[in-house]
Amino acid sequence: MLYLDHAATSPVRPEVLDAMRPYLTSVFGNPSSHHTAGEAASHALKDARRRVARVLGMRSGDVVFTGGGTEANNLAVKGIVLAALARGRRHLVVSPIEHESIRESAEFLRRFHGVEVSSVAVDAVGRIDADALRAAIRPDTALVSIGHANNEIGTVQDAADLARVTRESGVALHLDAVQSAGWLPLHDLGADAVSIAGHKLGAPKGIGALAVRGRVPLEPLLHGGGQERGRRSGTENVAGAVALATALDLAEAEREPTAERVGAATARFVAAVLTAVPQARLTGDPVHRLPATASFTFAGTSGESVLLELERRGVISSSGSACAAGDDEPSPVLLACGVDPAVAQTSVRFTFSRDPLPSDAPERLAALVAESVRAVLR
Repeated sequence: MLYLDHAATSPVRPEVLDAMRPYLTSVFGNPSSHHTAGEAASHALKDARRRVARVLGMRSGDVVFTGGGTEANNLAVKGIVLAALARGRRHLVVSPIEHESIRESAEFLRRFHGVEVSSVAVDAVGRIDADALRAAIRPDTALVSIGHANNEIGTVQDAADLARVTRESGVALHLDAVQSAGWLPLHDLGADAVSIAGHKLGAPKGIGALAVRGRVPLEPLLHGGGQERGRRSGTENVAGAVALATALDLAEAEREPTAERVGAATARFVAAVLTAVPQARLTGDPVHRLPATASFTFAGTSGESVLLELERRGVISSSGSACAAGDDEPSPVLLACGVDPAVAQTSVRFTFSRDPLPSDAPERLAALVAESVRAVLR
């Protein structure tokens, strides 16, 4: 089997397992405990926080460890907007191609707190125009929450442009960098809050982080003992924090050559699929996209049927967001990009590993895609 669904999750890296093992065994103390065992765990937690902050271009105190990317996005959207309600700001700006954790958080705020939610449109490749964002911001806007890179089509936003608009307007900007971490530079995004998730990077599932600048008020969603500087109560996952910091460090150290190598292989795969499959259409921005992501529609087929044919041939991929598994509705992301609903249901996403592939792999994979599509069309 060739696993091409790394945007959903990746295996844990051996170096990460080695780094976290002591904090599951010998260094098991509660970091809030004031004794030797607790202090050893606390030291590891502080070091992990510092390392994550360095890659994100934030201060150590800005980093809040969470249970994953979904919790980090919930904390950013709900926490910043709820804190802003006291200042009379009850407007939130998102886009129609956001991850479910952002869309559902916005809907929660609308239903239970009367927050007004605006959705800034995207173009046919999923990009947000800075002027359109500027027009969507109001005097009472509390937050703009945008995905840095889309988890389905791989389109990357111009973060610097969006940050310039929000700074001029005096509005906080949250970027969901769950997909872009490890592939794109995150140090100078200009955002006020950034979310990441460990299991996309080679850390275990169940660990993530939200880095939010100290000047941005944040209402906690979890209340209790006041851990994480009062922003996320609960005994910290020290082993997970160490794992996330290690995975992020490794990915950042390798990022530039890896992105170049994988991006070149993905480009060959895209070209080969478009040549071999007449029905294939690449979705997302052909230029401003994640190096490891290639998403297509195959008009006249069923995306699920193509996936089954691919798996019979030893290739595992997906029809889009793993967080929408079991949902047979057309992808909101593709619909927002203007794709016809019937065509949107034919989408298949391939997301590659950081590990090298055989030199002829892109073309061989494209041939398997062509075989699979032909099998469905018979």
